[in-house]
Amino acid sequence: QVQLVETGGGLVQAGGSLRLSCAASGRTFSSYAMGWFRQAPGKEREFVAGIRWSGGRTYYADSVKGRFTISRDNAKNTVYLQVGSLKPDDTAVYYCAAAPEYYSGSYYPGNYNYWGQGTQVTVSS
Repeated sequence: QVQLVETGGGLVQAGGSLRLSCAASGRTFSSYAMGWFRQAPGKEREFVAGIRWSGGRTYYADSVKGRFTISRDNAKNTVYLQVGSLKPDDTAVYYCAAAPEYYSGSYYPGNYNYWGQGTQVTVSS
């Protein structure tokens, strides 16, 4: 069982940056691949970034490559998403999720077993 809690969202101007954090509880955190998704009003939840359990490989949606960076610290049971060069289109609720390792980098939300409650990111123009 893994419980996830996201923090770090907020209101930021276009071009700005934030660091989102996802704290996990559960002794098996380090065995899971992790992902960040986002969902804007009226839109489906979409994959943003993923990372393998070891942190040795990362995955990104084309829309965020070069602007977002995912990382994890297994000693702290935490995964991070550094979001930069933000655009109004990045406005959404951001969720972290945990998946079995063989689903590392999966874009499909159904492959993730555990989800946090989400943190709102709002980018003003």
